[in-house]
Amino acid sequence: MITMDITLLIQIVNMIILMFLLNGVLYKPVKKILKERAERQQGMQGEISKFEKNARLRQQEVDEKMAKASGKAKAALDSTRAEAQSAGEQRLGAIKAEAEEGKNRQLAEIKAQIDSARAGLQANLDGFANDMASKILGRSL
Repeated sequence: MITMDITLLIQIVNMIILMFLLNGVLYKPVKKILKERAERQQGMQGEISKFEKNARLRQQEVDEKMAKASGKAKAALDSTRAEAQSAGEQRLGAIKAEAEEGKNRQLAEIKAQIDSARAGLQANLDGFANDMASKILGRSL
């Protein structure tokens, strides 16, 4: 059984003193540390959101610059391709003209040869005709 004497009162006073001591030594510093920690976390969350916003803005800037650079590169590629194509077409036109000139020159040479052969044959035609007639008739004309 529990007896009610002075020790009970001493125990109660002892518990009250212990509560004040523990509150001053343990509970208040822990609460203070937890409060500071919560404030630091809120501050860090604010900084994190600011850094994320900056990162998004910079990413958008990089994307815009990449799009512009890609457009410039495409335009440069297209202009270079067009220049190369026009140069190729000019070169092809020059080659065709040169080939046409060579063909016309050879045709002129062949015509000249045909004309000279025709003139030579025409000149000998009377002699050939007389020779043939004399061979067919068996006498000279």
